Amino acid sequence: MYQHFCLPSDGSPLSQHAVEQGLALARPMNARVTVLSVILPFHAYAVTPEQLMVAAGEEYLRATREATTKHLDAIKASAQAMGVECETVAVIDELPWQAIIDAASQRGCDLIAMASHGGR
Repeated sequence: MYQHFCLPSDGSPLSQHAVEQGLALARPMNARVTVLSVILPFHAYAVTPEQLMVAAGEEYLRATREATTKHLDAIKASAQAMGVECETVAVIDELPWQAIIDAASQRGCDLIAMASHGGR
């Protein structure tokens, strides 16, 4: 049976439902879970370098990391309440699909359970 689930989540309602289902499946299997959120990098398009606002990119990352941490902490609390061992991970990547595969591979996950689409 599966021993380590990767549960990607972008915070959308559809993704939240998939995480809940993944946790419910992990519990009777005594599987541990890694919940992953992929943060897309900030992009700014400007005509000249002077128009690029570094502060905007920094603010985007700060706010996004804060929201992601809050989201992942809530999932971790739910998992712990269910008795499911849970690790949370947030990464910044241009390609969420690749980040999911990489994280699952690096952590030895033997199942990826996710929604078909979420916030985008």
